[in-house]
Amino acid sequence: MTSSFSFHGRLAVVTGGGSGIGRALASGLAEEGARVVVADLDAAAAARVAAALPGGRGVPLALDVTDPVALDRAISGVEAELGPVSVFCSNAGIAGSRLLGSPEEWERMWLVHVAAHVHVARRVLPGMVARGEGRLLVTASAAGLLTTLDSAAYAVTKHGAVAVAEWLAIEHHDAGVRVSCLCPQGVATPMLTGSDGGAPATTAAGGVRSAEDVAAEALDALRHGRFLVLPHPEVGEFERRRATDRERWLDGMRRLRRRLRPADPHLAGGTSPG
Repeated sequence: MTSSFSFHGRLAVVTGGGSGIGRALASGLAEEGARVVVADLDAAAAARVAAALPGGRGVPLALDVTDPVALDRAISGVEAELGPVSVFCSNAGIAGSRLLGSPEEWERMWLVHVAAHVHVARRVLPGMVARGEGRLLVTASAAGLLTTLDSAAYAVTKHGAVAVAEWLAIEHHDAGVRVSCLCPQGVATPMLTGSDGGAPATTAAGGVRSAEDVAAEALDALRHGRFLVLPHPEVGEFERRRATDRERWLDGMRRLRRRLRPADPHLAGGTSPG
């Protein structure tokens, strides 16, 4: 069994730290004594969250996680000033694509939900391996274990995030690095309740938990080196049903689709055929 990993005195980076789960992760890490770099595409949001962290332990960082050159430059600067990164929460995510979505939405989802985790791994894992310890959190989604009816691009790219996390967990375990994969269902964040009407299939599938509760479970997994983080335990049972009887699971998802969108049985990607 992996011994408990203390965050106290460590340097942590949280991407997507300006709101939602990222903000809650940053707060939880700071409360446990970590120095926390709050990274976000929204520089003002990153600054607000960093300034509010306890003990003056927050450092804001404007960062586009889809740009590997910018990521490398930013982390090099952080480590030169503050020391090695021991904890990295690769948490940035986006919503916005509905149904089949556009090619541009697919590209953006791929860059944020899959490629960004690869960029992070390339940059921070060699140092963790050299030191013989480290923690990496990949924020995926229950959609990465199951699916979501709201967005094909979101479901597919979150499956990719889970696959990246699994590969890294296998590859680097023996070097002392522990990778955790966060797969929540509904979480009370701006992404869930956005101006586009939110994610009706997600909210219909089960209860909505607070970002603070989800972050607490993720940090516990990081602390103890546990891979899969399921803030909604029923997701584990749904995944087992999917694996053991996929036809029955697909029928159940079709029933949910009919209930959510009864008026458009033939829609695909938001346009009618022909």
